[in-house]
Amino acid sequence: MPDFRSPDFLLSHVRHTLSFYDGRCVDSSGGFFHFYKNDGTLYDRRTRHLVSSTRFVFTNAMAHRRFGGIAYQQRVRHGLAFLQHVHAQPQGGYAWQLDWNEGRATVQDGTNHCYGLAFVLLAHAHALMADVSEAAVGLEATWQLMEQRFWESANGLYADEATSDWTVGSYRGQNANMHSCEAMIAAFDATRDPKYLKRAVTLAESVTGRLAALADGLVWEHYRVEPDGRWSVDWDYNREDKTNIFRPWGYQTGHLTEWAKLLMQLEAHLLPAERPAWIVPRARHFFDTAMRHGWDEQHGGLVYGFAPGGEVCDGDKYFWVQAESFAAAALLAVRTGDASYWTWYERIWAYAWEHFVDHEHGAWYRQLTQANVRVDDNKSPAGKTDYHTMGACYDVLRGLGS
Repeated sequence: MPDFRSPDFLLSHVRHTLSFYDGRCVDSSGGFFHFYKNDGTLYDRRTRHLVSSTRFVFTNAMAHRRFGGIAYQQRVRHGLAFLQHVHAQPQGGYAWQLDWNEGRATVQDGTNHCYGLAFVLLAHAHALMADVSEAAVGLEATWQLMEQRFWESANGLYADEATSDWTVGSYRGQNANMHSCEAMIAAFDATRDPKYLKRAVTLAESVTGRLAALADGLVWEHYRVEPDGRWSVDWDYNREDKTNIFRPWGYQTGHLTEWAKLLMQLEAHLLPAERPAWIVPRARHFFDTAMRHGWDEQHGGLVYGFAPGGEVCDGDKYFWVQAESFAAAALLAVRTGDASYWTWYERIWAYAWEHFVDHEHGAWYRQLTQANVRVDDNKSPAGKTDYHTMGACYDVLRGLGS
């Protein structure tokens, strides 16, 4: 096994992952291609999903910042233009899914998702940090759009979705708020505007504190709005539906560890006198619980989700769960000095190195069964882009001061 803590290894792995997308991801007519087989073959040249469109901006912006050169920065501009001129809709907001054919876009799903806007904000923030100055206007405009359409000040949370003409639905979820917290931290890094950091703290307090207190001290995914406007836990939403990857049932192993990572990153942005005493204990509780219920002792790796009683409810292994978890383990190890987190870091990486990393073609496989058999040969359908895997490597590098 490599030295997984080595900055040289982490950077080399990022380059190897980028190599899967380099040379095949850019559509010269606009944006990026989103669907790849294991060997890199494109299997859908037309469908464009907002999550992939934004994440490609992120991955290329980070590559430019780490490795330099003009090519990655040009891709950032290319992707940002597609966001601003194709996904963006006349009534405000961004189309969730498009058909893009010879320079012409047809909206397939015009739903406005706060989850999507969080990634639009993240993309603009990282584009700005990649010296794409024209991203500044879009960054502020996205903040204002989220503020106007989704922010619920009484709850300290964002609503989840709205129709194309901005009728807000009844569903409420933590996932959009988690990624909004991530995006706010990035927006603060890009601008140093304290409003973004303040909002990140509010979101973290609301989700990992107040909402978690309603769900046995852990982060549940789904909520409903009561007549008085408060959120209450919806224990049954999507209980029988394993196909909705954005709204899965159960406690999500990867979301618990992703919150642990975000809490460590948020704390690092605050002045010592401003750091809440609850951040480190809460991050440790989330991570430790995720390992206790999510680690598969028989086959290795972290399962997708577990039920309120602790039993596994979805035993499949997903690439992003492993990646977010090794990043959280590293940041907890650095912050606490507890060597057990380095043990988890090595264990998760070793599992992923054996089962998820495609050493021949680059990037990670997307999904395995609980027994570590590949579910299909679609390595990177819409939404993946290896944003999680490369992002986790960058997170560890920053945690190590590299």
